[in-house]
Amino acid sequence: RSISLANPFAALRLAAAIALSGAVALLGGCSAGVGIGIPVAPGVSIGVGVGSGGNVNVGVGTGVGPVGVGVGVDQHGTVSAGAGVGASVPVGGARVGAGVGVGTVIHEPGPEN
Repeated sequence: RSISLANPFAALRLAAAIALSGAVALLGGCSAGVGIGIPVAPGVSIGVGVGSGGNVNVGVGTGVGPVGVGVGVDQHGTVSAGAGVGASVPVGGARVGAGVGVGTVIHEPGPEN
């Protein structure tokens, strides 16, 4: 069963995944990233992403239509927030999408004493 972009929950899940990917990508400056979101409630997804610098980021995201926001943490404890926009198409029984996002680090742990 394919999900149409007219379905707001499908668009929210996609946007959340894109937002998390955007947050991951910005941890390494201007770099690329890829991520996947798993819906846990209507309009809310948890996700995991990997940036081209090798940082792994896990987080939670939500959105409205093709626009989403998310917050994630990487393996070093750095917390980032991001927002993105994207679109997807049905491929087999799943949806494949692409988008762009921006993000920023909102907490970076200090050196251990």
